[in-house]
Amino acid sequence: MDDTLQGKVALVTGAARRIGAAIARRLHACGANVIVHYRGAEQDAARLEKELNAARAGSALRVKGDLLAPIAPKAVISAALERWQRLDLLVNNASAFYPTPVDAVTPTQWDELFAANVRAPFFLAQAAAPRLAEREGAIVNIVDIYAERPLADYSIYSMTKAALAMMTKSLARELGPRVRVNGVAPGAVLWPDSGKSYAAREELIARTPLKRTGSPEDVAGAVLWLLRDAPFVTGEIVRVDGGRHLSI
Repeated sequence: MDDTLQGKVALVTGAARRIGAAIARRLHACGANVIVHYRGAEQDAARLEKELNAARAGSALRVKGDLLAPIAPKAVISAALERWQRLDLLVNNASAFYPTPVDAVTPTQWDELFAANVRAPFFLAQAAAPRLAEREGAIVNIVDIYAERPLADYSIYSMTKAALAMMTKSLARELGPRVRVNGVAPGAVLWPDSGKSYAAREELIARTPLKRTGSPEDVAGAVLWLLRDAPFVTGEIVRVDGGRHLSI
């Protein structure tokens, strides 16, 4: 543990599990108080909240919210302000991911993916911006390498992440100089439950210069760097993909 983020308050969306939980743990280990946002993973969120508070009493708060609801962004931000009267850091990690083959995709799927992956982070940033500006705070959006090169059968998802990448750059321009906005684009870090076969995974790894998958902690480290150690960096998207973008 260190105290380089001591006194700061970080909101991490989708923080109950996987990459979001790794980010929450990393920021907390550096002294930040953490809002653990979740939608449905109640038990996971409760366990993480308990874990963080056991390490440092009163340093974590879980907040449930469906970010597709119009009132949710302001409500989640309000929870941080009610508890700690400040907000310094926002990590837009929550995301929806599922296949949408062109011959079968529905308008409902289009609306759901764009709402979760584009609308929600935008309006969270809007709601957080005044408070972040008070603290010269920062936002990190979790993008995806598929924002640049689309994934087959995931056209809508890929489009949403491309929109999130442009949002990152646009908000960096709009919210500067008081708020920095950057992104992290993971590659092969965690496989979805219904994802690639073992053979397909091995083939993908073989085409990655570092010849391995990454970990949630790799993503968390990049997020921490952008939030804490890069005061002259804004509007950038850092790939955390083992060099995979060089070969896909």
